[in-house]
Amino acid sequence: MRSVHRIRLSLALLSALAFTGCLDEESGSGDGTSTGRLNFNGFNGLTYQTASQAGTTNAAGEFRYYPGETLEFRVGDLPLISGVPARQYVTFLEFFETTRTALQTPRLDEEGLTTHTLTEQQVLENATLMNLARFLMLLNWSENIPEGEGIDIRNRVISQLNAALPNLTGTINFTVSESEFTAINPTPSPANQLLAAICFYPEDDELCEEPPTQTEIDNAPPRPENADERDPDVEYKEDLEAKKERIENSVRSMEDISAEDAQTYLTRELKGISTAVANRYYLDDDVASYPASDTTIKQVAVRRIGGGLALAELEAISTRPQDVQVHSADWQSAEVEYFVAGPSGGESELLMSFRPENTYRWVRKQLRVIIR
Repeated sequence: MRSVHRIRLSLALLSALAFTGCLDEESGSGDGTSTGRLNFNGFNGLTYQTASQAGTTNAAGEFRYYPGETLEFRVGDLPLISGVPARQYVTFLEFFETTRTALQTPRLDEEGLTTHTLTEQQVLENATLMNLARFLMLLNWSENIPEGEGIDIRNRVISQLNAALPNLTGTINFTVSESEFTAINPTPSPANQLLAAICFYPEDDELCEEPPTQTEIDNAPPRPENADERDPDVEYKEDLEAKKERIENSVRSMEDISAEDAQTYLTRELKGISTAVANRYYLDDDVASYPASDTTIKQVAVRRIGGGLALAELEAISTRPQDVQVHSADWQSAEVEYFVAGPSGGESELLMSFRPENTYRWVRKQLRVIIR
């Protein structure tokens, strides 16, 4: 093997049969289907369809599929997206062909190693993606999505959504500009019309009532200044005005969640997936120690919990090549060879970045090498 400081190999495996699962945690069933998951913290209430499977995602965002199938997602009667490759983890970034394609081009970090996270952050600037993400986040039952929780679209929301769809002035089109998708004046966008038709409270809650009309408010008697003169069975002008304000303020619109809010949420979900994937891989050594006189070639190998390791790409660097140098890296064996080059007392970190097969995500691991 030739001696180099930084080696990157990008080759296809000769046989996919050696690979037992792309992402970790993937589980199957007796019928040969696999369980996928929408987002890291889950997504409840989306209807999904593959060529062979159909159902509704649960609180964990789970769906069933056969490898090689694509997904179609709907919320109630509203089609969202189709042609999404079914995998162990699917995020909004993989909903659109343009963003899926962009994810396949990784970038280099400050250390010169390949990473997918910089590409993900660039993809998050996509306007169509942001329109869809903000819209789906606003269908969540609670107004906010706390860290560690997923999106929960409840049946009550879906039934109201279905009832409102025929009355919209246009279709929900995620590909229009942000300003058109979120417009309020002079005419609310279809997305805002739909949100305004949904009450995110129990059916018998006051906030789900029609707000008092201005005529009703004008015809109501003013509230007596003396509290003893007030009739508890009468809704006074001030009461109706306050009720109208409460109901109107409870109506959601696209302005309630910004693109920055959506990017923060998606970044959180993406980080969770990357961490889950990385946690399934380890090096067969964390720390290595050698005398300065031992300059023979050493190896460190990538391993996967549960086996079934298959890499598509592998690269490695030494943070202090004057002390420890990378000799070679081999994606097939998942091994990096290195040797000691410095004096006693020196040390270096070997940084290994690798991409498991069938995912765009890269995993980073490190080995500390001490020269004694």
